[in-house]
Amino acid sequence: MTDLLNGIPRVDPTAEPSWMLRAVGGILSTGLGSTIHRHVMAPLDGPLMRLTNGHFHFGKGTIPLVVLRSTGAKSGIARDVPLGYFTDGDDVILIASNYGQARHPSWYYNLRKNPRCELFPDGRLDGGGHFVARLAEGADRDRLFALAEGYASNFASYAVKTDGVRTINVFRLSPDAGV
Repeated sequence: MTDLLNGIPRVDPTAEPSWMLRAVGGILSTGLGSTIHRHVMAPLDGPLMRLTNGHFHFGKGTIPLVVLRSTGAKSGIARDVPLGYFTDGDDVILIASNYGQARHPSWYYNLRKNPRCELFPDGRLDGGGHFVARLAEGADRDRLFALAEGYASNFASYAVKTDGVRTINVFRLSPDAGV
């Protein structure tokens, strides 16, 4: 098995999380930490990654990030968003948590309408590849979400926040053989 999956580094969610990831997960589990990240740090990550060709972002050295390039569900315009991820077999896994908010993240709607997308490791446009997204369902979704909760503790707090409001969806992104 290669260390890259269509240009994206493989990430084992069963590996022991680093102390930094545990600390960040704890911070993001709080209302204040989640709000600051959602409104300040996350919006700056994309521009920082582009400006530094992936050499800097707020999660650098803490959590693996990819930039998801999807087609806007309403606009039809390419949209880029940095996201944490892990891999499962030959798929990249994305969790549509939106910090435990009542609404799905905008990229969720984009992938539902237009499942063909691109992923760039750390936002580096010289790497990555084309993928096709599909929702994980049933036992597969539950297993993948449990892996996410074990990998980054903030996902458990997001599940509590959305309990009875919405299901946090999980996407499997498979390399696109049609490109």
